[in-house]
Amino acid sequence: MLTRITGGRVIDPTAERDEIGDVWLRDGRISAPPPAGTQPDETCDAAGKIVMAGAIDIHSHIAGANVNTARLLLPEWHRASAARPADTPLSNAGWPTFETGCRYATMGFTMVVEPAVAPHYALHAHLELADIPIIDKATLSILGNDDFLLRLLRDKESADAVRDYVAWTIDTTRAIGIKVVNAGGAAAFKANGRQFSLDDAVPDYGVSSRAIVKALQHAVHDLRLPHPLHVHCNNLGLAGNAETALATIAAAEDLPLHLAHLQFYGYGSEGERGFSSAAARVAEAVNRAKNVTVDVGQVMFGPTVTISSDVLRQFNARSQAHPNKWTIFDGDANGWGIVPYEYRANNFYNAVQWAVGLELFLLIDDPTRVFFTTDHPNGAPFTTYPQIFALLMSRDLRAEWIARLPRPAIELTTLPSIRREYSLGEIAAMTRAAPARLFGLKDRGHLGPGAVADIVVYSDDADRAKMFGGAALVFKDGKLVVRDGKVTREQWGRALTVRPGYDHNIDRRLRDYYAERYGLAHDFMRVPEAAISRPEPFEHVPCAR
Repeated sequence: MLTRITGGRVIDPTAERDEIGDVWLRDGRISAPPPAGTQPDETCDAAGKIVMAGAIDIHSHIAGANVNTARLLLPEWHRASAARPADTPLSNAGWPTFETGCRYATMGFTMVVEPAVAPHYALHAHLELADIPIIDKATLSILGNDDFLLRLLRDKESADAVRDYVAWTIDTTRAIGIKVVNAGGAAAFKANGRQFSLDDAVPDYGVSSRAIVKALQHAVHDLRLPHPLHVHCNNLGLAGNAETALATIAAAEDLPLHLAHLQFYGYGSEGERGFSSAAARVAEAVNRAKNVTVDVGQVMFGPTVTISSDVLRQFNARSQAHPNKWTIFDGDANGWGIVPYEYRANNFYNAVQWAVGLELFLLIDDPTRVFFTTDHPNGAPFTTYPQIFALLMSRDLRAEWIARLPRPAIELTTLPSIRREYSLGEIAAMTRAAPARLFGLKDRGHLGPGAVADIVVYSDDADRAKMFGGAALVFKDGKLVVRDGKVTREQWGRALTVRPGYDHNIDRRLRDYYAERYGLAHDFMRVPEAAISRPEPFEHVPCAR
């Protein structure tokens, strides 16, 4: 079937295209314009509208054991059969998997990465992701606090052994990359540690957080994984932790590294309360380090729930729970912590956090190296994305928000002085072209011939929050799935994975390890394709940059 989307303003940073024109699609792929006189089977009039590729969210907690623990902890926020009132916490973390896909699709997102799956829970996560409709998905597997890796490093085994273990983990769990969460911090927590920094050593192993990060970074690079090591740094949320972010950036040297939710590491210790923005210093370091990419983790005001495999941080934050209930699961490797929280506009600290995120967005020069996230739901639910787009695109709107916030907090930031406004082209680069490149997805994030026909048409509304809140049209794999902000077709996406090669001697070692330590077969965590009761549930991404 040949479809023509005609007369819209086509914005495709990959092709340096920003013009009134057409987009053609045939059989699920974008096609070159056919010979003159060819009549399409269907024509969609996009006059006066904006046409972009489908958006990609690189870091959003949408499935897995930790997300479901949050649902169990907060049943009052979860009504699977009820509509979600916009003015209650139900709009934050309460919806089921099915509604997650629908909500993303109505905003023009066609792929989301679940960034924190413990390998032992990979099958659970993939089963849940398979129940999320429309959008494609991918996962990052967590390493860095697991006993097997720490033993390899303690015993000074070769880089080849670490690389083979990383590859085995990715292959077994059908992940697209590796994440490290407070490297060594969860292991230190098990030994009653309550703080852990980059050069601290894990008790009983004698391995520093820095050494863990660098070993994983080299392994990911040597395996030629498209996505660099995805790093959740030490000291999340603490005053003065910008120094940790700066040290981690410096430690990357010339190898690629991705820093997650950088807003939570953008804090200084200036002012009477010892808490301030250090976003300008951090942004300057990112601008210099061309090998480093970041996502922001923007805070927005309202109730949410923090979900993290950083059990040390979550344990220390439990006293701030609102409502006053929390869960810490100190299981093998990372475990997880669930702490409900409410960001308040009249709260000094929360106002600084809100400003820090926007400062990072606006002070990092290259929109292809700073990625759009709220660390859903930690900084804010993903349903707040349209508001954030509007804030990035309008300094006047930012000024209106700033006027309502505590002046002492804003005075400790640079946000009021920043005049930059994002263009639609920069929004498209940050949310389409750059995420596709970051994950090695050559057929996504752009509108060139051969790309998957994931296409979004927005009404060109001066109210950018309204514009991005409900797309006029969304095509997924060439099928129309959204019209006027409403889902019109339910279909199933795929999970994208990489399959790096490795020396299969690691299979023997892991077989012996799991049999001795747990009495389990070493492949108990393997995700078989047959577990997903749909045809072709996985799509493989080549391992090459």
